[in-house]
Amino acid sequence: MAVQERPLAQAGPERRAQLTLFARNFFKHPRMLGSIIPSSPFLVRRLLERVDWARARVVVEYGPGVGTITREILNRLHPDATLVVIETNDDFVEFLNRSLHDPRLKVIAGSAEDIQEQLDQLGLPPADYVLAGLPFSTMPAECRERILSASREALGPGGAMLIYQFSPRVSSDLRQTFSRVENDFEPINVPPARLYYCHK
Repeated sequence: MAVQERPLAQAGPERRAQLTLFARNFFKHPRMLGSIIPSSPFLVRRLLERVDWARARVVVEYGPGVGTITREILNRLHPDATLVVIETNDDFVEFLNRSLHDPRLKVIAGSAEDIQEQLDQLGLPPADYVLAGLPFSTMPAECRERILSASREALGPGGAMLIYQFSPRVSSDLRQTFSRVENDFEPINVPPARLYYCHK
């Protein structure tokens, strides 16, 4: 039986710690984050409503940051499933390890380019879903192409990559990499976000 979904609202002190850490890292690495505040509950719901939670057993999230989406994935995730989060920022890795205690969660300090290597090391099968809010439009083209290609290869049959972005620039790369790409839009976010549902 799936874990009971909980409200998006969080306790005051924990939420303040998240916002402070996120804002501090935004000013240190603005090109890596793209927004000064974490994703809105509206964006999170719209992104995650495309996941078949009854089927998903391996979910990967790139760039979890302070865990805004990570927490909501865990709220919905099947008890027998695994969530692998891959983060390059050491501050965020430390925060996630300190604040989230769930045996289904694996926090990896590393690059999204190495998704297959990470899944292999954990002894996991191909991913059912890969979720990403990485700022693809600001990263070098070669890096963007490697991440998208590696993500597609790491997906199992029927797998999908769910992406949210604040710029439409990545759309052409997505269509070159995936067999089918669906678009969506969430205006109630700062800034408003474009969503892409990419099918292997």
